[in-house]
Amino acid sequence: MKILLVHKFFHVTGGAEVFFFETGRILKENGHDVAYFSTTHDQNLPSEYSSYFVCPPQYRSKNVWKRLIGIVDIIYSVKAKRQFQKLLSDFNPDIVHIFAMFTHISPSILEACSSANIPVILSCNDYKHICPNYKLYHHGRLCTECKTGEFYHAVLNRCCQNSLAFSVASSLEAYVHEVTNIVRKHVHTFTFAGEFMVRVTEEFWGKDAFRWRKLLNPFNSMTCSSSVEYADYFVFFGRFVEEKGCDILLSAMAKVPEAKLIIIGDGPLDSCLRKMSNDLGLLNVEFVGPKWGEALSTLLMRARFVVVPSVWHENFPYVILQAFAAAKPVIGSDRGGIPELIQDGEFGYVYPANDPNALADRIHMLWNNPSLAVKMGVKAKYFVDTQFTDHNFYQNLMSIYKEVLS
Repeated sequence: MKILLVHKFFHVTGGAEVFFFETGRILKENGHDVAYFSTTHDQNLPSEYSSYFVCPPQYRSKNVWKRLIGIVDIIYSVKAKRQFQKLLSDFNPDIVHIFAMFTHISPSILEACSSANIPVILSCNDYKHICPNYKLYHHGRLCTECKTGEFYHAVLNRCCQNSLAFSVASSLEAYVHEVTNIVRKHVHTFTFAGEFMVRVTEEFWGKDAFRWRKLLNPFNSMTCSSSVEYADYFVFFGRFVEEKGCDILLSAMAKVPEAKLIIIGDGPLDSCLRKMSNDLGLLNVEFVGPKWGEALSTLLMRARFVVVPSVWHENFPYVILQAFAAAKPVIGSDRGGIPELIQDGEFGYVYPANDPNALADRIHMLWNNPSLAVKMGVKAKYFVDTQFTDHNFYQNLMSIYKEVLS
């Protein structure tokens, strides 16, 4: 089978790229012919298909004309469609599997697929298909104001990168795609990793308005090191951005002075979070900066547990899978797909997001009962080792592909 994988980035920036590249790896290892389509970038990984890649819209350019052209390309890129048509003609895939196309590539490529009579699968890793700013969250609150197709709320809220210009562009993008129905018209099957995103999409589009299948993200837990040993700390690791809820975590730490937190990562709120920690007089919190590979694994394997305090609707956080693979339980908020993975009381605890008292209570419970933390971690490890394997992912993916092709 020949599969063409599409994603807006060809370098790793987060979990969506991991999903994209891991899918390609697994398909290749099972003997399939795989091609890629993406955008150009100086950090891109090498690819024999890079000559087909398209330059992303220059909507941030200081040149007004380039910025206007960039906004048009966000909505419908003729350039991306032409490049994609060349690849379709040269590669002649049986199926096109898209992971992210909005803003950087645009849904214009969907029409190219329909013209070539090639079915399309779209794996939704965020909420861009229903929300102009991807997150259903802005300025410290959850938001579904665009549910009835009133995308002008994106402009009123300046919810897209806190920019009026980009919010206008994203609002126009959403209106055009909604009016033309370009996505639902040309996508054969949508895939979702969790039930939460399915339910939210049904709230926006209607229960019978689209065809979907469940596809868990690829993750090979058996390749990860694990340990039931623990030291005198637990960890948070991730980006320091508003929606990750690090401020809630710091507030909770003021209520559990006996517990020690190591914060791994960086981001735009780095200095703000460090200042907040100092202002609260938190002697039980240590910032160690970003860690990767063996350095991250070493810290994770010695941790008692992991906290995921997100205040937005996280879809399918790889952080939780990484924690489980290391045999560590997770305390996570009740947002998005987080509760589906943790299964409150099984592999950790779930607490109401934005409630530092509830989070502190869960931290206190696991910190003062390390044997329970170990027990939960062992169960979590067994869960990911049995559910998240290359074999399971490949079998599920193939069943979806064959169903679509039939």
